[in-house]
Amino acid sequence: MLALSRKTNESIVVGHDIEITVLEIKGDQVKIGISAPKSVPIYRKEIYVQIEEANKEAVAGAGVTPETLGKLF
Repeated sequence: MLALSRKTNESIVVGHDIEITVLEIKGDQVKIGISAPKSVPIYRKEIYVQIEEANKEAVAGAGVTPETLGKLF
C-alpha cells in the first residue's frame, strides 16, 4: 500500500484521468472529492463488499459454477 500525506486542497492523481482531492479535514474525518470519468465506478468500500456478496449469492443460487461459465465461452 502506498501511503501519502496531503493537506486540504491538495490532490493525488491516479493514472491519467482520476484525481482525488482532500476537501476538508475535521477532527478524525477527511472529506475527499474524486474526479473520474463516468465509466469508472466509485464505491465506498463497505458498499462494494455488499455488492460482491450479493453477486456471489446470486451466482450460487442460480447454480452457476466456473465450469458452466467456461462452457459459455
